[in-house]
Amino acid sequence: MAVNDDVKFGTNVKIFHPHLVNLYGCTIGDETKIGTFVEIQKNVIVGSRCKISSHSFLCEGVFIEDEVFIGHGVMFTNDLYPQATNEDGSLKTDSDWDVVKTRVKYRASIGSNATILAGVTVGEKAIIGAGAVVTCDVPDYAIVVGVPARVIGDVRDRTSNPEMVISK
Repeated sequence: MAVNDDVKFGTNVKIFHPHLVNLYGCTIGDETKIGTFVEIQKNVIVGSRCKISSHSFLCEGVFIEDEVFIGHGVMFTNDLYPQATNEDGSLKTDSDWDVVKTRVKYRASIGSNATILAGVTVGEKAIIGAGAVVTCDVPDYAIVVGVPARVIGDVRDRTSNPEMVISK
């Protein structure tokens, strides 16, 4: 595991255990925190003041806007029909497929062990519940849970979902 020389860092980026992450060809914004055992691949952009928790995987094609929270063990994908080989049996290379891009908008939060499929946009300030499998776009401010993820509420109205009410 390593942090390659081709990673572009903003100011005051915190990597908790630099020898236990795998970062290459990516861009990390100002004041972002990256946990242990995280992999961030080439051409990924992570905005400023984000938190990427341990054991998460951000593959090529992922764009994370500012102030996004990524929980532990979150997985992103970048191919809707992955295959190891071409029709002739040869191993696929970068030139044999197109990256399907994924976007996580400003201040969204993704719970631990969620999986975000390729091509999805997670809306501004949306909350993805732990363990959810996100197969389609998530609207701004939506609260989604389940497999596949479905909308159960709106972060602007915490009383619309009693499970989201914060006790005082």
